[in-house]
Amino acid sequence: MRMPHNNTTAATSASVRLRLIALPVEHGGWGILGAPIVLGLWLAPSPAGFWLSLAALGIFLVRQPLKLVVSDYRRGKRYPRTVWAEGFLLGYSAVALITCVLAFWQATAPFWQPIVLAIPFAIGQLYDDLRKQSRELIAELCGSVAISALVSAIVMAAGWSLLPALVLWLLLAMQTVAAIIYVRVRLRLARNQPAQRTPALLIHSVMLVVVIGFLLMGWVSWPVPLVFAFLIVRCWLGLLPRSLATPTPLVGVQELVVSLVTVIGIRFGV
Repeated sequence: MRMPHNNTTAATSASVRLRLIALPVEHGGWGILGAPIVLGLWLAPSPAGFWLSLAALGIFLVRQPLKLVVSDYRRGKRYPRTVWAEGFLLGYSAVALITCVLAFWQATAPFWQPIVLAIPFAIGQLYDDLRKQSRELIAELCGSVAISALVSAIVMAAGWSLLPALVLWLLLAMQTVAAIIYVRVRLRLARNQPAQRTPALLIHSVMLVVVIGFLLMGWVSWPVPLVFAFLIVRCWLGLLPRSLATPTPLVGVQELVVSLVTVIGIRFGV
């Protein structure tokens, strides 16, 4: 006798939205990850830097399935998505581990110092991730600072010394921190929620003062202060009432362009 076909497994698999398991839901994170990779490989291309970039990508992708696995385990439940999340978690972790080993193997100089310095920030973001508070300001700031350290590791793996590598990290970290605060203020104002423009403008101004100090010390040249002055203008214009009607996806695209302009300015100013 021919048994009826059981579609339960197929239906269950179809019901699992793999994109929400495999990829992070915070689209802005891609730009924050891309900036140190592009800048680091542009300034100091090397096989070790390439492997470090892939390792960072693996670590970046681990967060989403890890959050789902931990959440399901805490509930004492095992859903179809749990199995998929475990698979992606193992796969991404394997990629990160293997490429880290390759980076250490092919590096021409030690690059572990900025990674060690970034660990507290990474732990801070992970702690908030697992508490389902990844969209909190402190979580986003910790994550952006931790990811920005990648540029230091990439250039040090190619032979750069620690101080100029840390300057690169600080420049990118300042830009991403200011961008996060600016976007949060802008979106709150666009939704008619309470928000003050002053903190965003103030932090951009402080950044410019710091960068001018770097210029006076000879650590950077004029393209860097110019691009940070551009960031102040962008912040001021973006927070004007007439700018608040810009659709949120377009704001994200604008920030990607701003990030690219920053990378170009730093590239020709260090």
